[in-house]
Parts: sequence; C-alpha cells; structure tokens
Amino acid sequence: MLRFADTRTGRFVEIPSAHRHLLRICVHLPVIDTGIGLAHLRALLVGDVLARAAELHGLQVLTALTTPDLPHEQDQVLDRAVAALGIHPPATIGVHQLTETFCAAADVQVLAHDTVLPDAADGVRIEVGQVSPPPPEGFAPAGTDPLAVRMLLLGHAYGLPVTVTGSALAEARRTLTHWRQQVAEWAQQPSRPIPADELRQAQAVLADDLGVPAVLDLLADVATRADVPAGAKFETFAFLDRVLGLDLVREVGHQHQATP
Repeated sequence: MLRFADTRTGRFVEIPSAHRHLLRICVHLPVIDTGIGLAHLRALLVGDVLARAAELHGLQVLTALTTPDLPHEQDQVLDRAVAALGIHPPATIGVHQLTETFCAAADVQVLAHDTVLPDAADGVRIEVGQVSPPPPEGFAPAGTDPLAVRMLLLGHAYGLPVTVTGSALAEARRTLTHWRQQVAEWAQQPSRPIPADELRQAQAVLADDLGVPAVLDLLADVATRADVPAGAKFETFAFLDRVLGLDLVREVGHQHQATP
C-alpha cells in the first residue's frame, strides 16, 4: 500500500483502496502558452516514478495524460522530451475531454504547476511544484545528459519548487557519471543480496509520499560504506534504479579505471 498527502486536505490517503491491484494515475497539464517546459515534464516525471514505485509493490498501473489541444509541433516536442527523460509514455493521451471519464475516477490526480482541476474529480491530488527558471536551451542545455535533469528534479520532494542552475545540473551530471562508473565496477564482483535494512528503508520511504530524495540519499550512503560488499552495492543500485530510471547500469561491461 502507498500513501500520499492529498494537497486538498493535507491528510494522508492510502492508495489504491483495499482489495484492488490496479492503480489508475491521471497526469494533467495546464494550458501551454510558451512551449513545453520542465514544469510540465516534472508532472509527467512524478507520474512515471509513482507508477514505477507502485509496480515495485506488485501493483498494475494504468497512466493517462490530459493536455490542452496542442499544435502538432508541441506534441512532437513533448514526445521527444518524454523519451529523453526516460519517462514511460502514458497508456492514454488526449485533450481534456477525451480522457474525462477515466480521469474522473482515477486513484491519483497529478497536477502540473498552475493546473486547475474540477473539485468533482476523484482521487488523491498531487500538486507538483514549479520549476524555474526555464532552461535557455529547452529542457536540457546542449551537451547535458537528459537523465541528469531527471536526477536533479528527483532530488527534490515533488511538491517543492526547484530552481535549475548550471551548477546544480553540473553536480547532478557528475554524480550520475560517478555512480554509473561505480556500478560498472561493482558488477565485476560476485553478487550479494541487497542489505535487508536498506531494502526495507527504501521501500518504506517510497511508499510514504514518494520519498525519492531519501532514496538518493540512501544510495549515496551505501556507495561509501565499507561494510557493504561491492556485489550488494551493485544489486542495491540496480534494484532501486527500477524506480529512479537513471540508467545506472549503462556502463556495465565497459572498462574503467578504479573508482574510490
């Protein structure tokens, strides 16, 4: 069971309701006047990570996306950005009226910043924080791994605003590169089970209002611990990357110099 703070009431609600194994998520984008931005993509990212976390708990997930009636060019930009950020495409996509029936009964309503949703809609409301300032070169500056942008956004609780700076992106890129190199080296050692305490902690924070920043902190701690074997570090990173979606095993099989 997952639980979230409903932004309308501030109360925690468990989802999905008892005896159901299908979680329905609806992501809502507002009217888009100035092009697709990180604030819109962040809502899709929250929906993606929620779906991944739910699947890790054994649930089936169906995700819908409602958008304004976008011009063809913006549709293409949105599709490319979703793919670049490693976001699983929603099963159903349409302008607001086309997915009204599904979304009205969804378990979770994920709202991008400045999105208005009728009070009659069911489900827990998750309002995603603003992202500022808009990157000058689209959603990811030239030469930046888009998954570094994903990592930067995941490092903040979904309801809090995120300020995107060059230094923050550079730090996310360095950490991502370093972790991938470490994972590739750990993969050369005998496999070991994920430490039970870390597994329980990660599952608990993900189930409690999608505590992804705490998962990133947990991985940073595991990476430096001398008491965790390399094989266990690999399994921990690979397992939790099923939720994070950072492609942490990308460098497995490539040769690297030793990483501390």
